[in-house]
Amino acid sequence: HTVLSPCGELEMGAPEIVDKALSLGISIIAVTDHNSTLNWDALRYAALERGPGKLLVLPGVEVQTAEDIHVLGIFPDSGETAIFQKWIEKGLRNIENDPDIFGYQLVIDKDNQITREYEILLIQGTTYTLDEVLTQLRSRKAIVILAHVDRESFSYSSVLGPMPPDLDIDAFEVSSNISDHKLAELKARYPQMTILRSSDAHRLADMKRDNCSLLMIAKPDFNEILNAIRSRNGREVLISRNAT
Repeated sequence: HTVLSPCGELEMGAPEIVDKALSLGISIIAVTDHNSTLNWDALRYAALERGPGKLLVLPGVEVQTAEDIHVLGIFPDSGETAIFQKWIEKGLRNIENDPDIFGYQLVIDKDNQITREYEILLIQGTTYTLDEVLTQLRSRKAIVILAHVDRESFSYSSVLGPMPPDLDIDAFEVSSNISDHKLAELKARYPQMTILRSSDAHRLADMKRDNCSLLMIAKPDFNEILNAIRSRNGREVLISRNAT
């Protein structure tokens, strides 16, 4: 999360996130602000300034459905991202953000210059159902991930119960602090599902190598990542390091 997400700390600027990732030896990150993709450009250009190929910054989003389920989408390119951005904005109810209550929602450039303050509250359930969100993400060729499935709020299981095996998604995401026992239970219950661990970082201290997933891929790009998540062409996700 960046400074666009009201729950993100103000230290989550573009250069700060990029430099933190590089200092940790992380080669791929995804920008997944709540219900918006608008700060992806800031991070990808900040990463390019550090040198081509040093850090892949993927465009993404964390959608809150009408049922209050969080779904992650990772997009293949700027065109699909822009189309999705227009669609998701139509699903936001006209609720004004109060920075004193929820936090600031800042759209920035690569140097952390504020280009606008997003006025509509981003941490709200959209008017789109889960099925509508999944359909739209698929139409945008996105990688589709159910977010933090182990949590007791804003997860599929906490809202609708056990995840059906035929749900049209690519992976489950689990929290960085999930226990080994709970992770083993999840893998046993859903043996065919790819499970990713991510930092879900709201502050720089949340960014840690131990909170990442390891991918067996030839190079850091969208198609290689998609193949790993779908276990194709010898690519795979190596379930991440032990939680700390």
